[in-house]
Amino acid sequence: MRTGIITVGIFVLFIVLAGCTENQARSSYSVDRTGFLSVSCAPAPISEEILFKNETYTKTRMVLHTQAGDVITYLAAPQNPKAAIVYVPGAGEKPGGHEDRMVEYAHAGYAFLFVDIRGNGGETRGYAFNPQNDFSLFENDEWPQYYLTVCDIVKSQQILSERFSVPVYAMGSSNGGRYAAVAAGVDQDFAGYVGISTSDWGIEESLIQQGYTGDLVRFAASIEPGTYIAKISPHTIWIFHSVNDPVIPFEDGKRLFDHAAEPKTFIEFSGGHGINPDVDDQIIMQWAQIYGTQG
Repeated sequence: MRTGIITVGIFVLFIVLAGCTENQARSSYSVDRTGFLSVSCAPAPISEEILFKNETYTKTRMVLHTQAGDVITYLAAPQNPKAAIVYVPGAGEKPGGHEDRMVEYAHAGYAFLFVDIRGNGGETRGYAFNPQNDFSLFENDEWPQYYLTVCDIVKSQQILSERFSVPVYAMGSSNGGRYAAVAAGVDQDFAGYVGISTSDWGIEESLIQQGYTGDLVRFAASIEPGTYIAKISPHTIWIFHSVNDPVIPFEDGKRLFDHAAEPKTFIEFSGGHGINPDVDDQIIMQWAQIYGTQG
């Protein structure tokens, strides 16, 4: 979908959230005996650059200057959104592949923030999902990258909530749906969760079957969506999965849904793996029943 663009000057705006200056607070985490992660995420200054603006929406590149490195995000938002989305991409997904999607949601009245997560091959630095490396960091009381990403998602929610004062949803596709589920369970300020073509990693279950116990299993539990999915309630959960998914079996997605508490909705969609126009249409239709259509 294309819209006419009104040329605007590009500028950079530096914002320090919550009035905090550099190094006034440090992020911290804990994991209980069941593997449930809790995080305290230090405020992160952001650099903001308006890329373009028209009568419908503004597109902005925002950089979160976290204590563990810069995280790049892209925001498309109408002037007065009805709700907002923190979108966590699947493996290798780039912002350019979601350009039309961001515009479509903005047209429908929703702010859409794409988080270029750590180690996903984009602008944000990091390593690809590596539970072995993250467990080594966990053993040494350092920050696993997985937990850093959860904090990035939580901070993204805080930014949108403070900016627009509207409900903010965690949404993710494939692997991104796994990160988003953890963040939505950890942070009760999310208004709900949308998971697309996603499931548990299956690491905890595999380790238990092999006879492992102790911290390794506790860490594995801390990165599994199934540890958190029931904790998202009373906020609403939507899970989308295709019966033709060639990557994550339909049954695995259904099993994650079965562990969720009400209110929840499971929707089969047309296609293969990952977010697509059918999913977008169904989300916008579902949310129109909550927030109304854009006038």
